[in-house]
Amino acid sequence: MTAPTTSYSGVIPPVVTPLTADGELDRASLERVVGHLLDGGVSGLFALGSSGETAYLTPTRQDEVIKVITSAAAGQVPVLVGAIETTTDRAVERARAAAALGADAVVATAPFYTRTHTTEIDRHFRDIAAAVDLPLLAYDVPVCVHTKLDPELLLPLAADGVLAGVKDSSGDDGSFRRLAIAARDLPGFSVLTGHELVVDAMMLGGADGSVPGLGNVDPHGYVRLHEAAVRGDWAAATAEQDRLVQLFEIVTAAAPGTASATAAGLGAFKTALMLRGVIATNVMSPPMRRLDAAETVKIAAYLDRAGLSRV
Repeated sequence: MTAPTTSYSGVIPPVVTPLTADGELDRASLERVVGHLLDGGVSGLFALGSSGETAYLTPTRQDEVIKVITSAAAGQVPVLVGAIETTTDRAVERARAAAALGADAVVATAPFYTRTHTTEIDRHFRDIAAAVDLPLLAYDVPVCVHTKLDPELLLPLAADGVLAGVKDSSGDDGSFRRLAIAARDLPGFSVLTGHELVVDAMMLGGADGSVPGLGNVDPHGYVRLHEAAVRGDWAAATAEQDRLVQLFEIVTAAAPGTASATAAGLGAFKTALMLRGVIATNVMSPPMRRLDAAETVKIAAYLDRAGLSRV
């Protein structure tokens, strides 16, 4: 691969939001998460994404998260902030709040809950971009918003300067490849994969970087993977990806039938970070539950197998 020409590349983890035992924001733990990620060599931080439990946080708590992350990052890497809301006016409000609190870029999904036409999704992104003097990235996550952002929608927005990039968590690898091919003619437009189990393949297909939730647990591993891909060492990239795929099995630790896929995944990330001494508790936002002692033992075994230290 050649050196990136896009604004956002490398590893940009969606930062988890640690909570105290009584469900408040754990500022000290969040500062440690940021330090842990920066020590891992990440090239950016994505605050208030899905892994940050943004849908569960009140606007006041979202503001607190932005303040802590931007302060802890201290300009070392760009901070992308989610303005993930059901409709345009609400997303604009959150984007303006993020801008006022020091965000370097804003990330927005398509509108959701309401039934939305493609022309309205196009207008949604254009209106957000016009309202805030920050780069805007689209977040393609149809499992949550029930709308797929196809290349035919994204590319005109990119060509018009509305979008600075996309985080693709659709799992639609064919669509991602078509987007990556077309984006070669759009200098400055970043194509980032959120499909953390196939980052090596997505990099080979033209991704500029990744936004892996598992990167909270092992940022060093994802940075090694990215660097190997950039230098064209695909054997090393594949070996690192294979190890991370095995580590991702932590999301299976939750007892079947007791937790949503969201709670199982985020709960596993938080539990792993707790075991690694980065955060104080694995408390989750309600109605999700924290993983219990038996599930924590399972996650500890996966960490050991992956060669990750724990306290």
